[in-house]
Amino acid sequence: MNILKYPNKILRTKSNKITDFKNPSKQSFFNDLKKTMQTADGLGLAANQVGETIRVMAVNCQNGPLIICNPFIYWKSWKKNLAEEGCLSFPGIFGSVNRNNQLYLFYRDELGKLKHLRASGLLARVILHENDHLNGRLFIDKITKYSSGEKQLIELRNQAQNDEI
Repeated sequence: MNILKYPNKILRTKSNKITDFKNPSKQSFFNDLKKTMQTADGLGLAANQVGETIRVMAVNCQNGPLIICNPFIYWKSWKKNLAEEGCLSFPGIFGSVNRNNQLYLFYRDELGKLKHLRASGLLARVILHENDHLNGRLFIDKITKYSSGEKQLIELRNQAQNDEI
């Protein structure tokens, strides 16, 4: 699978809930999404980053990659941490983003079974980053300080603006 790069408009598109979990093409998609994330050495990958506007993300966990479908984050800690983030759709661009340190969510697994997850630290950060993708929001909108790639991003934003005209 090819990972879309900004300014592709699909990255700003809100994704739709998935319902046909057991469809063989969806099962194949879940596996391909995990493999693509791992091949790219990513911590997470949202479906719209590969051109599918469905509410699915792959997240790298201690026990291997996890597919999270239709995530519903129902609690986030007040405590936030400022840390550097990057994104597979923004190669070479890094910056500090403030995110909640903990979260609780409900989601559906690859077979559609309802699950619950408590996440903290890096896992919470990755889930929040990927959930933003599913909502058409990007980490560049939340960067407080750039580590690298700020000039490159200015050029990409100009290109995106010219594409909308």
